[in-house]
Amino acid sequence: MTGTAPTTDEGPQSGPGPGAAGQFTHADGRVELTDGAIPEGSRFANADLHPVPMAERHWTTYNFAAVWVGMAHNIPSWLLASGLVALGMDWKQAVFTIALANVIVLMPMLLTGHAGPKYGIPFPVFARASFGVRGANLPAMIRAAVACCWFGIQTWIGGQGIFILLGKIFGDWTKASQIGGQPWTLWVCFVLFWALELAIIYRGMEALRRFENWAAPFVIVGALVLLAWMAVKAGGLGPLLDQPSELGWGAEFWPVFFPALMGMIAFWSTLSLNIPDFTRFGAGQRAQVWGQSLGLPTTMTLFALLSVFVTSGSQAVYGTTIWDPVKLAAKTDNVFGLLFALVTVLVATISVNIAANVVSPAYDLANLAPRFINFRTGALITGVVGVIIMPWKLTETPELYIYTWLGTVGGLLGTVAGILIADYWVLRRTRLLLADLYREDGVYWYSGGWNLRALAAFTVGGLLAVGGSYSAKGKGPFPADGLIPFLQPLADYGWAIGMAASLLVYMGLSVVSPPRGVAKSTPQ
Repeated sequence: MTGTAPTTDEGPQSGPGPGAAGQFTHADGRVELTDGAIPEGSRFANADLHPVPMAERHWTTYNFAAVWVGMAHNIPSWLLASGLVALGMDWKQAVFTIALANVIVLMPMLLTGHAGPKYGIPFPVFARASFGVRGANLPAMIRAAVACCWFGIQTWIGGQGIFILLGKIFGDWTKASQIGGQPWTLWVCFVLFWALELAIIYRGMEALRRFENWAAPFVIVGALVLLAWMAVKAGGLGPLLDQPSELGWGAEFWPVFFPALMGMIAFWSTLSLNIPDFTRFGAGQRAQVWGQSLGLPTTMTLFALLSVFVTSGSQAVYGTTIWDPVKLAAKTDNVFGLLFALVTVLVATISVNIAANVVSPAYDLANLAPRFINFRTGALITGVVGVIIMPWKLTETPELYIYTWLGTVGGLLGTVAGILIADYWVLRRTRLLLADLYREDGVYWYSGGWNLRALAAFTVGGLLAVGGSYSAKGKGPFPADGLIPFLQPLADYGWAIGMAASLLVYMGLSVVSPPRGVAKSTPQ
C-alpha cells in the first residue's frame, strides 16, 4: 500500500501518512488508527478488539513457525494417519493425503492472514468488512462453536493421556471407583488439565507466544525420542511399512481419497478463518508468510511420518499396531521414561488447545457483546462450553471423525473463507477503512449491520457444501442417501465446493450491486 492511502467516498488519498477516517499508513503498508478514530463508547469495540498498535506488532517468523509446530504436534494429529490406514490406505497414501491437504489449506490461510499484520485486527473484526458489523457474528459464532468442540476433544484426550501414564506410575490409579461411567481419577486428571489450560491463556496472547516458543522444540524432541526408543526395541522398522494398500491406486482408492482429503483440509480449515487472531501481532507480511509456510505443511507431514514409523515399530515389538502414542509410551516400565512422556503429552496438548481452540472463541465471544465480554471472559466461557457439550463421542470411529465431523465442519468453514477472500482480495484489493469496522454509520454497516450479499453467498455455499451430507448405514447421523439426495455427490468435496460457490456468488452479487465505497475504489 506504499504510495496510496485508503479510498473514502470523497476519493483516494495518496502517500504514506494520515489517510481516511483517522487511519495512518506506514511506509511498509501497515495501517493503524490515530487517537479517537474509534467512537468513544462504541457498542462494537473494546480493548481486545481494537487494532494492535504498531509497537506491539512484533511476532517474527520463528514465533509463527513455533505456533504451528506447537499446534501440529498433538495426539489427534498423530492419529490422523491411523484413521486413514483404518479406511484402507497404506502408509504412503496416508502421508501423501495429509501432506497435500496441508499444502492446500495453507493457501487460504495466507490470504486471510494478510489482514492481520496490515491492520492489526482479529478475525471477527476482519469479518465485519464482508458480513457487516453485526453480521460478522454469524461466521464468528460458527468458528467459536467448532473451537469449543475441539477444546473439549483435546482436553479429554489430554486428560486421558495423563490418566494412563499416571496409572503406570501409581498402579491402582486406573482402578478407582467410577463416576458417570469413568474412574473418578480420570475426572480429576481432566479437570486439572482443563484448569491448567485456562490459567495459561488467561494471561493473554503474549504469554501464549512465550509458551509456544519453547513448547515447539520440546515436543519435537519428545516425538523423536519416542521414535528412537521404538527403533532400538524393534531393531529397525517393523512390517507395517511393507503392508500393501487395501485400496490400491485404482477405482477403489479415489472414492476414499477425496472425502479423506477434504477431512484432512478441514482439520486446519478452522485456522484458515481466524488466523488474523495471530497474524495481527506480526512484524510484517514476510513474518507471517514464511512462518506459516515453514511451520504448517512441513510439520504435519513430518508428524504423519513419525506416526507411521513409530507405529510400525510397535507392530514389530508387540505384535499389534499401537497408533495411540500415550498407550505406546505406557508400555515402558521406566519411571523416568513415563514422566518424560507425561510432560510431553501435557505440553503437546496444551500448545495446540489454547492456541487453536481458545484464542478464536475468546475473540469471537468478545465480538458478540464487546461491552460485557473481553478476551479473558471469552476464554472462560469457551472452557465451560467445551466441557458441557461432551464432544469426545466424535472420535469413536474413523467414519464419524473424518467424514461426518471434519467433513461437515469443513464445508461450512470453506464457505466462510470463500466470502472473506472474495471481499478482501478481489473486491477491496486488501484496502479497508479501519475505523468504519467499529462504526454504525460506516461503509460496513450495510443493511442494519448485515451484508445481505454475504448472507446469500453463505446460504448457497453452505447448502451445496453440506446439503448432501450422508453416513454409511448405521455409522453416522445422516441418511445413507444424503440429507438432500441430489446433492450427495457434492458432499465428498464439501470444503472446496463451499469455498468456490460462496466466492462466485458473493462476487456475482457484488458486481450487480456494489457495496457502498467499493465502486470508487482504485487499484493499489
